[in-house]
Amino acid sequence: MSQPGAEWRYRVAVASPIPRPAGPDPTPVRAPTADPVAIRACLTPDVAAVFDAEWEYVLEEAKKSKDLAGVRDLLQHWRHHAYREIREPGAYFRVLATAARGQATRKAPAGSVSSEDIRARIDARLAEASLKEAGHR
Repeated sequence: MSQPGAEWRYRVAVASPIPRPAGPDPTPVRAPTADPVAIRACLTPDVAAVFDAEWEYVLEEAKKSKDLAGVRDLLQHWRHHAYREIREPGAYFRVLATAARGQATRKAPAGSVSSEDIRARIDARLAEASLKEAGHR
């Protein structure tokens, strides 16, 4: 039984995107704070289940090690996923599907930037930053 506006390709319902009105969005979306409740509130139930599993694992590790660095890292990491899920519902599983396809085919997705181009961009930005820094002296 299918729900209106849902696709059943991934064993879960994926809602179709709602058309956005032309022009800028009147209410800008903000990333959640690095708080598990705030992050979880931005996630669909399926993505929240992944977050919950990682959260439980990191908490157990923090109990053993008495070090909260892993908890902070997890929250920072998931802030980005939560923000993207708010802006593009279903993005988390699309990213996973793209990565799995790339691993299976050993080919980069269409439109990917080569490692040489990335290195050139990094080098250009570093050079630009060092020139700006030299200008402030």
